[in-house]
Amino acid sequence: MLMMARREGETILIGDEIEVVIAHIGRSRVKVGIRAPRELAVMAREVKLVREENVAAATRSPAALSELIVRLRPGVQVPGIPSEEGK
Repeated sequence: MLMMARREGETILIGDEIEVVIAHIGRSRVKVGIRAPRELAVMAREVKLVREENVAAATRSPAALSELIVRLRPGVQVPGIPSEEGK
């Protein structure tokens, strides 16, 4: 990892097409502006992680969802999943 000291208003270049601008330095935060080509996705890491979790949750199988319902609400009968009483 490259560490650089920058003052407000200074920039960092990444390649020829990406420019990182130090827009404002506050007490506990730094505002950073990023200029990049439109076709390049730029997002905060935590936004990407939440997005990946949402996609994974949306692609879970119906059987996994049914099993989760049974675990969370044991008295609910879900079609295709044997009840606890039958075991």
